[in-house]
Amino acid sequence: MTGTPLTMMHDLVADMLTHIRNGLHRRKTAVTARASKVNLGVARVLKDEGYIEDYDRIEDGKQGLLRIRLKYDQNGQFVISELKRTSKPGCRVYAAVDSLPRVLGGLGIAIVSTSKGVISDRSCREKNVGGEVLCTVS
Repeated sequence: MTGTPLTMMHDLVADMLTHIRNGLHRRKTAVTARASKVNLGVARVLKDEGYIEDYDRIEDGKQGLLRIRLKYDQNGQFVISELKRTSKPGCRVYAAVDSLPRVLGGLGIAIVSTSKGVISDRSCREKNVGGEVLCTVS
């Protein structure tokens, strides 16, 4: 084959969300995903909002891994009922602060990548910033 080599695109955020969803359905206590700055930001927001127990970064000599400890309630049910990717590499979704989505009327959250970092929609409203809506959690 001649010419430039084909480049593969990976949506690391979508991969991480899928790992979390699959881990919840398999009743796992923890899942691992590839680490990136955005994934670390998403994990931090999920922890701060009480959707996961904790996360930590594992160095593997390459990109690194992110271990996410999942959270269940007293009855063994998932704390996260829905985890949905909003903005995708082929179709980015941006929102101004006044048009950020309200997930379940404010019971869920939207995770947004802003100039102030990866934060929840509540923090966006407090800081008066908009950005790329990465995913919604309920």
